[in-house]
Amino acid sequence: MRPAIETDGLTKRFDDTTVVSNLELTVPSESVYGFLGPNGAGKTTTMRMLTTLTPPTSGTARVAGHSIADRDAVVPHIGYMPEEPPLYDELTAREQLQYIAGLRNVEADDRIETLLRRFDLLDDADERVGTYSKGMKQKTALIQTVLHEPDVVFLDEPTSGLDPRAARTVRELISELTADGMTVFLSTHILPVVEELADTVGVLYDGSLVAEDSPERLTHRAEKEQTLEDVFLDVTSEEPAPAPVER
Repeated sequence: MRPAIETDGLTKRFDDTTVVSNLELTVPSESVYGFLGPNGAGKTTTMRMLTTLTPPTSGTARVAGHSIADRDAVVPHIGYMPEEPPLYDELTAREQLQYIAGLRNVEADDRIETLLRRFDLLDDADERVGTYSKGMKQKTALIQTVLHEPDVVFLDEPTSGLDPRAARTVRELISELTADGMTVFLSTHILPVVEELADTVGVLYDGSLVAEDSPERLTHRAEKEQTLEDVFLDVTSEEPAPAPVER
């Protein structure tokens, strides 16, 4: 089975600043790859290159078997949920999801209903997104990301700002996605999220991949080696403090 993601010397510079440097990744299909690092490490820039939104300065990458230089070939096979998902406040959740299904040219009415029910949004599906809580918006965004059943799903801080129950629902769905044959590239700065979900964790620091291992071995190394403790300096070791429960 071919890797879901392969990069070779992937680099991004803005003027004289190197944001991502010579990145070498191989992510197996049907796995969860945890992309861990402090804010500002270059995680979002990496994801934008892999999803064809930002061209690399140098290097290459393949996603779902296609070069990221060929946007038309890559996009049908991926889903991308940025930290601030694009949602239209004036639409209802159902209208938002139907609109996205139309853009993707897929028949997804049954899947929309199933996912709305799964995320406890069915009763509010005909309310405007602008009236939703942060948690409800995040869940709507995740549904639209996986609506077309992509091969590779990119999630940027998917549990950010969620109360414990909503965060748990998101983590459960991520596990279900890989069980359904998808690959999940999960960017976060919250160590317990990747400890629970990831098969492999890569640590990005100052634009460079400084460590890559299983969550268990990486955590052990971080506890043992001073150099890795420095890497984790700005990576939180705890989930955010519980917020009021949202639906």
